[in-house]
Amino acid sequence: MKLDVRMSGLGGQGMVTAANLLGMAAVSDGNYSIVIPFFGAEKRLAPTESYVRISPQKVYEKGEVGYPDAIMVFHPEVITKGKCYTMPFYEGLRPNGWLIINTESPLLSEKDARSIADLNVRIINVPASRIALDVAGTELATNMALLGGLVGATGIVTLEGLEKAIAQRFGGGKFTASATTAVLDDILKRKYAKTQELLEKNMAAIRKTYELVKEMCKPVNSK
Repeated sequence: MKLDVRMSGLGGQGMVTAANLLGMAAVSDGNYSIVIPFFGAEKRLAPTESYVRISPQKVYEKGEVGYPDAIMVFHPEVITKGKCYTMPFYEGLRPNGWLIINTESPLLSEKDARSIADLNVRIINVPASRIALDVAGTELATNMALLGGLVGATGIVTLEGLEKAIAQRFGGGKFTASATTAVLDDILKRKYAKTQELLEKNMAAIRKTYELVKEMCKPVNSK
């Protein structure tokens, strides 16, 4: 399965980390991936996007994802206040794709809802920030919860692949990150007494949203 993903949110929400983890998980599963972060000034709450391309074949295309199969919205203001680089936020979304939104209630305007309905896009609203706080003990795990939602909807990587990626990223292995991403990594590490606890709590957030979305995506007549 080939999947192009666009992640859209605000600085400080861990989109660069989420994109890297998704790409690392894809490689761990035996696929190929290219990860491209995109942001302006490195500061919290500025619009940020990350792009991930995953394929069973080698990926040569670089740059931003103009026609994603899935869009992940990390913050409601991407929709309600237009805080994103791509306008409207669903621009280029392919027919029959996925729109995964971090929200506890519907956010789309009637106009946007009609446009997206014409594409037969599956809209999945998940309370990722609340799950992160309740399960992992910090909203910094919102990115992990959203990854669980993406995997539950698409199956693009395995949970085992994600677990390996998190262990590699935070377990002391060699990984080069931007200054801002490195700071966020350090903050996340300090939230937990041990690396194993970090792994377990973040995987718990991933699994919680994964199971929630799997249930949401079941056919109505499924037993």
